Parts: sequence; structure tokens; C-alpha cells
Amino acid sequence: MKLVYTIIASLLMLSTLGQIAPDTYYIQFTDKNNTPYSLDNPSAFLTERSIQRRLNQGIALTENDLPINPAYLQGVAETGASLLFPTKWLNGVTIVTTSQSVLDAIQTLPYVQSLRQLTEQPSKQALKEKIFFSSEEVGSHLKPSQVFFQKSSNTFDYGSGYTQINQINGIGLHEQGFRGQGMVIALLDGGYLDVETHMAFDSLWSNNQILGTKDFVHPGGNVFTESSHGTSVLSTIASNAPGQLIGTAPKASFWLLRPEYVFSEHLVEEYNWVSAAEFADSVGVDIINSSLGYIDFDFPQWNHSYEHMDGNTSVVTIAADLAATKGILVVNSAGNSGGNSSFPYIGAPADGNDVFSIGAVNGAGVRAGFSSIGPTFDGRIKPDVMAMGQGTALANGNNVFTFGNGTSFSSPVIAGMSACLWQAHPTLSNLDVKQSIMMSGSLSGEPNSTNGFGIPDYLMANAILTSIDSGEQKDSKLINIHPNPFGTTLNISFLSQEKMTITINDLRGMVVSQFMSGYGQAGELRQALNQLPAGCYFVTAMNGNKKQSLKLVKVN
Repeated sequence: MKLVYTIIASLLMLSTLGQIAPDTYYIQFTDKNNTPYSLDNPSAFLTERSIQRRLNQGIALTENDLPINPAYLQGVAETGASLLFPTKWLNGVTIVTTSQSVLDAIQTLPYVQSLRQLTEQPSKQALKEKIFFSSEEVGSHLKPSQVFFQKSSNTFDYGSGYTQINQINGIGLHEQGFRGQGMVIALLDGGYLDVETHMAFDSLWSNNQILGTKDFVHPGGNVFTESSHGTSVLSTIASNAPGQLIGTAPKASFWLLRPEYVFSEHLVEEYNWVSAAEFADSVGVDIINSSLGYIDFDFPQWNHSYEHMDGNTSVVTIAADLAATKGILVVNSAGNSGGNSSFPYIGAPADGNDVFSIGAVNGAGVRAGFSSIGPTFDGRIKPDVMAMGQGTALANGNNVFTFGNGTSFSSPVIAGMSACLWQAHPTLSNLDVKQSIMMSGSLSGEPNSTNGFGIPDYLMANAILTSIDSGEQKDSKLINIHPNPFGTTLNISFLSQEKMTITINDLRGMVVSQFMSGYGQAGELRQALNQLPAGCYFVTAMNGNKKQSLKLVKVN
């Protein structure tokens, strides 16, 4: 009898999937010629907040900001295909059709470069367990066995959420008044069951902090269905229930987006992610939290190999890095395959060059065994930092407060706290914020491929950004060094015509090098830094009463 029920349940799921996810394709266009949109009039396709974010960070508009030529979309629709979502960054559109004649007609269009199949009818394939979600758990049995920290600070009663925010030294930012006010965060997830009714989110609704929703799986659908994964993720940031759970940015505003179909794993979900990120960009979000990852699919030929984890291969990774070029801080779970797995590595888009990839530790700061590891295939250190993802306090279900295991929960802990940090330094860039957090990490002197730069210290990151953001830095800047962290490539500029004293100190304060240098004489400083072992250093330039200190991290 149990077998009969199982077969019936499977057939019902296949029937549902057949209605929701028929054959899906991605159409790649050749160009954006003759588009009615212009970079001279960005308000036609970007909100004022999106435009202002670019202006604040000195980011120019580019051709990939332009929407797809509407005539191209109309031409595809006229073949009989049902349009899903366009992607201006990739210059294409996803469609649904089961007709070969429609596909043939699309391929004859002069502006269509290629066509890629993304799904088939589920009855033609074996459904796989969604790897990213299946390795995560939620329930009261996951409550940490030890209480590592008290529950409240001088100002706020964090309830069971105290450990995860205190571990990253974020309480001080809250007590200074930085709780995410004025910051906008987009969540990309699989569903937000009970967010409309759970007490954890009462203040979000009463204060109009939910700015909107959009479903990229079921066009025009309701994101408050199918899954509570996004509910749990949101709660670690936005819950405002004193004595139960206060999140890392309870005063931020949110867009709740759904690119993830929770009942199967198809490549179309990566394209959904792209369209969701583009939408988030267009409405002016500051931060994206994506507690999602892609490795294996229902069709094995789409599976990502380790070689794909190079920051430049998967569709979703390319899009995540593009989002970062628009000034968005993209925070993504590292993944949950770090245990006894044939693929212990981070998934896409956590491999992105500018994606802020977050691993998981427990309340004592010990890496969770499931937390995915690096390095990337091209040798970069990932994850970037760690936060509490084992025994994380969260909200789930009908007014339930509970605990969870997964990098899905460590990522939003960091996303929310980063919103508070950026709120304190609104003139700085997304990458300034990301790098300051990495430099504050417990392992910043010797980062590795299991824990990255370690557990960040947000008050230290705040001090680093305060130095960058100070008038001394802006008006009396003496040197410029990038990238940071750096490896074998180092760009140095001396910005003063006068001679200055250059001192390099290690984290203990010991002087490792000191010399005089001046305008156009970067060679000696470059040589001194290149000869240092991996670690964290302070470079100080002094010229009379002018002084500039920079914290640099050498990774190899």
C-alpha cells in the first residue's frame, strides 16, 4: 500500500510539473540594433534609485543596460512561442513551446543567433533531489547544544539570534543606530510561505519595508507559496521580534523575488536568476542575497564540473558578476556539499570573482562540516568569509521560531550586517564594503580554502571604512594601491609630488620595511610588498602633517 501511495504521489507531482514546466528554451539575439532605448535616457528603463547608485560609485552605463529590442521580442512571440523573461545583460529571452515548427520559425529570424533547450517534459526524465536544499535542515532539534553568548545587549533583546550577530561583532553597529535604514535588499529564493502572517515580519508590513515581489518561475505568480526557504532566509535579516529573534538588518527594505523552482532542477533557473538580478538592479537595490547554488541538474548534460567553477563559465555566475559591476553587493551561499561528497566545492554563482561567497560555522566559530570549500578552479580563495550557518536562529512556519543548518542561513546573516555597515558609509562602493569585511576576518592574515578570510569583525570593518571615508583620505590621499587583497599583480600610484616616508607594518605592529619614496617611484614599494609572505599588513605614507594608512592583504 505504501508503494501505491508513493506511485500516486509521484504521478501527481509529474502531472503538476508537466503543467508548470513544459519545454523551455533560451533564445540568444545577435545585437541590440535599432533599439528605441538610449543610454542618454536611462530613466526609461532604470529607476532613479538605480541610476543614483551608479552615480554614487562612478559607474557608467553600458550597452548591456539597454533593454532588448522590443521588435525582436515581438518577432519571437509571433512565431507562437510563449515568452517568459528577457535578459538584457545576456541579450536573450526564455520561452516555452512544445512545437518543433515554432522552433524552426524562430531559428529563421535574422536577429536570432542561437537556441538552447533548458527543460523537457518531466515525464521524459528522472527528477533529482535538489542538492542545495536537500542537504539543509530546519527544526528545533538543531538548537545549539551550548549557549556561547548571552541573549541581549545593552539596547536590544536578540533572543536566540544573539550568537549569530555577536559572533561577527555586529551589535555595536546596531547600537550606533545602523540597523539597515534606507538600504534595499533583494532576496532571490524559492518561496516565502507565511511571510505575510508570521509575527517576525509584523514591522516589515506595518512600516512598508516590503517594497514588492516578483515571480520569475510562474509569471504573475504568488511568491508566498510552495516553499518557506525564503521565509527562513529573510528572518535572519529582517525579523524584529524582541526576545525571540532580531535579524541583522531589521530596518532595511526588501524585494522578495523568486527565480527558483523548488520541485525540480533545470538550467532555466539560472536564466531566471539572471532576470531577477536585472530586475533588482533596475529597481535600485543595494544588496542581493542569493541563498541558492547550482551544480547538478535533472539533465546530466547540464551539470557543472569543477572546471566550470572559474568565475566565468556558468550563466548564473556571469550574471552575478555583472550585477556587481552595477554597484550591487552580491552575497551568495557557498554551498552545502563540503562533507563526504564527490564535489565538495562551492557551486555557481558563489565562484564569481566579485560575488561575496559565505561559508558556515557553528556558534563556537568552528567550520560546519557541510560547508562547501574552495579553491575555485582557477585558484582563487573561496569562500570569502564565514558566518553562523549551523544552529542558526530563524523563523519558519506559523509563528514558529526555530533553528537551521545550511549556508543558506549564514549568507543572509552577512548580507544584513553588510547593509548596516554600508549604511554607515554610503559614499563608498560595494567592493569597498566587501573588501573591508574580508580584511576584518579572523584569518585575514592567512586565508585558506576552507574558511576563506575567516569570521569577520564588523566593528573592525567599520574602522577600516572610516579611514577610507575620512576627509584625510579624500583631501590628503598620498598613495593608491589596488587590487586589495592582492597576489602577484599590484598597481601603485603616488598622488603627491613630494617625498614621503613609507612604512610597512605587520599585524603585530612590527616594522617590516621603511623607506623614502615619491611621485613616480612606485617600484621600491611594489618590490617590498611582493617580497612579503601572505598575510595582512598596514602601509603608512607620511608627508609632514599628512598621513595615510592602508590595510592590505596578500593572498599568495
